[in-house]
Amino acid sequence: MKEITVTELKSLIDNQEDFQLIDVREQHEYDLSNLNGLHIPMGEILFNTDQIEKEKKVIIHCRSGARSASVIQALEAEHGFTNLYNLKGGILAYIDQIDSSLTK
Repeated sequence: MKEITVTELKSLIDNQEDFQLIDVREQHEYDLSNLNGLHIPMGEILFNTDQIEKEKKVIIHCRSGARSASVIQALEAEHGFTNLYNLKGGILAYIDQIDSSLTK
């Protein structure tokens, strides 16, 4: 599985690169803090594949990286995606290493 670090994500954001960020956490987690990604909860993402870009890098994240890894495995196996990246360490790593003002 392809992964991206939070430092690499921050660089993509700062350089205004063309990519899609998808948050697969639950609504209450997203409401607590988020990285302004498209919110599609884990339980709904396989029914909303039409919202996932196919022509650019797609970074999928959750709290720690475990749920997003499961989502990526399912999307690759069942829908043939090849452009998906897991955010290593999830939003917790982003908070710890990039933006401590966000709520854990």
